[in-house]
Amino acid sequence: MVKMIDLQSVQGTMLIPLWGRASGSEKNPEILDDKEAINIIKGCDFDFADIAKTFGEYGGITYIVRARKIDDTIRNFITKHPRATIVNIGSGLDTTFSRIDNGTINWYNLDLPDAITFRKTLIADSPRNVSIAKSFFDISWFDDIKFNKDDGILFVSAGVFYYFQESQLKEMFSAMAQRFPGGELYFDAESKFALGLSNRTVKKSGNKGAIMYFYVNNPKSMEKWSPKIKVLSCESFFKGIPTKKQWESSTRVMVRIVDLIKMLKFVHLRFEDR
Repeated sequence: MVKMIDLQSVQGTMLIPLWGRASGSEKNPEILDDKEAINIIKGCDFDFADIAKTFGEYGGITYIVRARKIDDTIRNFITKHPRATIVNIGSGLDTTFSRIDNGTINWYNLDLPDAITFRKTLIADSPRNVSIAKSFFDISWFDDIKFNKDDGILFVSAGVFYYFQESQLKEMFSAMAQRFPGGELYFDAESKFALGLSNRTVKKSGNKGAIMYFYVNNPKSMEKWSPKIKVLSCESFFKGIPTKKQWESSTRVMVRIVDLIKMLKFVHLRFEDR
């Protein structure tokens, strides 16, 4: 089943965070316990050795930390809005719903048609966990979302916006702010310096179809994209995640450096209702 996807594509990167969450969870369940990812990996007829060799321990840890931060953000949101709509942009093989579902939220997985086809071979939809097979830039997906303003809506995106041009995101964020007033968006981003390093890693992995473009040095600049966009927070990537003595020394050093020079961060936006 896994062999259906083109590894020389952005969709091909779906396998990397899946591996990262599974391998990272097995060794660091106190950070993230992603049982579904672990089970999927065990059931896959695919050799993840090359991915493991390329991304290593540090790579696996970045994926579970990213998932943990997104989990925490969603849990905080649905504590206030128990019937919220959650839209996972560029969902890939994400398994967040299985970890945070409160029994009343409505969840949407948005990704390209071939990615959703691939996803469904491994993760089935359910009545409140529905896939939308469309491009993020095809705004017709707005009409596929069950949205009650009073119940709240949160958009999350993990490792996706890197692949787009800033001009594309500016147009989409502005359109989302107009259509979903009061909504929020939470995503990860790299600095310009970190983006260059990531592209070197991507080329090393052999995936020439997944070069990255978008970076965030100053998130406040996004408020200029639309009067409806407000930055709620920008947090360093590993904030609140204690390093472990069992980690390799190179991993512990990278964790410190990444936060020290702000290579990776999480940006939280709100679409103002005005």
